[in-house]
Amino acid sequence: MSALARVVGPLAPPIAATLVRMLGTTLRMTVAGTEAVGRHWAPGRPVIYAVWHGQVLLVPWINERLRASHGARPATVLVSRSRDGEIVAGYLSRFGLDSVRGSTSQGGREAGRALVAAVRRGCDVAVVPDGPRGPCGQLQPGVVTLASLTGAPIVPLAVAARPALRLRSWDAFMIPYPFARCAVVFGAPLVVARDAERARAMKDVEAHLDEATAAAERLAAP
Repeated sequence: MSALARVVGPLAPPIAATLVRMLGTTLRMTVAGTEAVGRHWAPGRPVIYAVWHGQVLLVPWINERLRASHGARPATVLVSRSRDGEIVAGYLSRFGLDSVRGSTSQGGREAGRALVAAVRRGCDVAVVPDGPRGPCGQLQPGVVTLASLTGAPIVPLAVAARPALRLRSWDAFMIPYPFARCAVVFGAPLVVARDAERARAMKDVEAHLDEATAAAERLAAP
């Protein structure tokens, strides 16, 4: 690791968290779908949030805000073991979120066991089912496996903003402009039976994530 990376790395999480909080105060927010997921928040029943990679920037701040206003709980987030993942874990911690390190390419089994244990302890979990490398918007099997093993429902989560910057990255990463219209949509919780056909369950979850994204885009439209 270069000297510059050693210096910049530790500074990135607090700077990014501060900037996102400042950005968040300017956004015109709409939140939809909290009624269904809120029935799990109140009695403390764990859920598994799934959100596409390109929409994740505001999610920690949204969780923090909903903890204060709607009784949501902090989530444990699956983060890769890469250098970028280390920065992301530091960013998440600034919003009171724990992380489990691992991905499909490195440490996946250990991370999977840690996520199962977290859900069984009653913790909410958040995963990015097309990350860390894509393809964009294509569900990987881990979230369905986690749901089938634990019985916790998958809650599709989508975030959209207009206007917003879309990076030229594999996930078209979204950064809302200040004072943008921003919409957060929680889809209906989806239960995956232990004996469910995984391929069909994956298609179902992917379709519901796409529906939540479409709904968020409509709400954010001028």
